[in-house]
Amino acid sequence: MELSPAEPHQGLRAGALGLGESIIMGVAGSGPAYSVAVSTATLVGAVGVLAPASLLYCGLIMFGVVFAFRHLNREEVNAGATYAWVTRIFSRGLGFFVGWSVAIGSILFMVSGTLPAATGTLQLVAPSLVDNQIAVTLVAAGWLIVIGGIVAEGIKLTSYTQIVFTLVEAGVLALLIAVAAIHPAPIPAHAFSLGRFFGAGFTPTLFLSGALVALFALSGWDVTVNLNEETRDGHRVAGSGSILAVIAVIALLAGFAAVALTVLSDAEIQGAGINIVFVIADKLLPRPWSYLAVIAVMLSTVGTLETSILQFTRTMFAMGRDGALHKRYARLHPRYQTPMTATVMITVFGLVLLFLSSYLPGLKTVVDDSISAIGFQIAFYYGIGGFACVWHFRRAALSSVGGFVFLLAWPLLGACFCLFVAVVSVPTFDLTTNIVGIGSIAIGIVPYLWMRMRTSGYGRHRQNA
Repeated sequence: MELSPAEPHQGLRAGALGLGESIIMGVAGSGPAYSVAVSTATLVGAVGVLAPASLLYCGLIMFGVVFAFRHLNREEVNAGATYAWVTRIFSRGLGFFVGWSVAIGSILFMVSGTLPAATGTLQLVAPSLVDNQIAVTLVAAGWLIVIGGIVAEGIKLTSYTQIVFTLVEAGVLALLIAVAAIHPAPIPAHAFSLGRFFGAGFTPTLFLSGALVALFALSGWDVTVNLNEETRDGHRVAGSGSILAVIAVIALLAGFAAVALTVLSDAEIQGAGINIVFVIADKLLPRPWSYLAVIAVMLSTVGTLETSILQFTRTMFAMGRDGALHKRYARLHPRYQTPMTATVMITVFGLVLLFLSSYLPGLKTVVDDSISAIGFQIAFYYGIGGFACVWHFRRAALSSVGGFVFLLAWPLLGACFCLFVAVVSVPTFDLTTNIVGIGSIAIGIVPYLWMRMRTSGYGRHRQNA
């Protein structure tokens, strides 16, 4: 296929998304059903009945980063988002590594996201093959190809798909929360207490142990700002979409954590593991309606996979346009107006890692550890993005009380929180996780120096923008 260069009049499809679609994309980026499935047992194991409070407080702190991204997005609409802002405010080098961490995290998620989706699919259509590694790998590859094709076809088809996926997953979680509230268990597994939400009994150490998990569960909403060039009134709408999406995600995650503590004992929560959504649905809904939970987690995982591909391709597009990476990544399909090279690239990388992980036990361990590594990378670029806002608006923030709170104090709190979580998590990781999390960012020095040597035009687009 012939690709067109990304000239100013041949950019991404402008004005394709509205506020509603931006909110949907932000919720899908966090993947509430997927997040509660992979994090609830770990979070309860870390902080016990304070799991809802952990999500609420970490969400409140996270809003500092959300507001930071909103203000930076108002200053500059750029598909590279954090990469572009950090490059302009701090340096080309730091901006490159922020963009690189976004790209690497997206690639790692191609496997850690497709395998659970494949398992959920087989659980619905062929339960006897759930433990068959070949079947799981083939179904995972099928999902990856389908989602890659949808993203390549264009942002409108992508948004329509995401609307369906997100409404189903959010609807199922909301249904479980509502049923548990309307028909509470006669003898709840954990007696209800407002302390679950207000954090009574938190110690600094206890809060931090929950924060590591909560940060991962709440992440992903920032895909809205990566789509700002494709959003109507992107300066305003993309940031507003992030705020509303995070509010919805916090409500769903904290509400589900409260339901889990009401319906299940500690032993049942740990025994349920990543199947906790189905286990709770099986207690609250009659069969076969409880299988809605399997569908919700499956679609949530696939939806998060789609937003990861979107973040990767838009970041690569912006870096190629600036000369931080090869110009091939800035080429768009003449009809679909999508970064086709980057889309094919991440799909192929995902397929290769997927099939290698099924045959090489060592690589499978790397893939299993990738979720913690992704959390580290997210904390890194969230923190740097927050500091970019604080530094850029440091003078304007002193002009009013509101400016001080939303441009400086809250973003600074969010940035410090994210980077602190990233730093203190390193000693808790095993060697493999640290190699994947830190090493995959550090290896970016190779393409960075290579591009610096190949061209003196790196950053020229940013200086002229």
